[in-house]
Amino acid sequence: MTIRPARPDDLPALRDLEVAAAEPFRDIGMPEIAGDEPEPLPVLAEYQQDGRAWVYVTPDDQPVAYLLVSEVDGHAHIAQVSVRPDHARRGLGAALIERAAGWARSAGMTTMSLTTFTEVPWNGPYYARLGFTVLPRDRWTPGLRAIRAEEDARGLDRWPRAVMTRRHHPIA
Repeated sequence: MTIRPARPDDLPALRDLEVAAAEPFRDIGMPEIAGDEPEPLPVLAEYQQDGRAWVYVTPDDQPVAYLLVSEVDGHAHIAQVSVRPDHARRGLGAALIERAAGWARSAGMTTMSLTTFTEVPWNGPYYARLGFTVLPRDRWTPGLRAIRAEEDARGLDRWPRAVMTRRHHPIA
């Protein structure tokens, strides 16, 4: 399997992948998350066209995981990481995060952020194992505050959430 930039013909499969990746939330009492609508095609297309979307593909070039990253207040922000449940626990998400970190470093960004559920094992604890730490609310940038406000408006604050960050060294 390999990581490559997302192509326009991948985008419908990414929506399906996101739905499949959300399904395990149903089993832990978060059916609203499992039933959440995936990113619309125009949003996915914007990430893809800007070179901010990567897919992990099988040998027959089928996406089984993907990541979207944006720039928020001068740092890289992971907007979405999704892995098909039948491909989970193989390091695909971590590899995609490292690809995004490389993109961030090449753009001179020294920090990556994301928002996540703190008590879901494949969310907060997983990102902590990858070196992310909780960023206290008083250190949130305006962009991070706006992201969290939008999440709260969608009802995601029903479960504990956090902003997490990880610093890295830029490419010299």
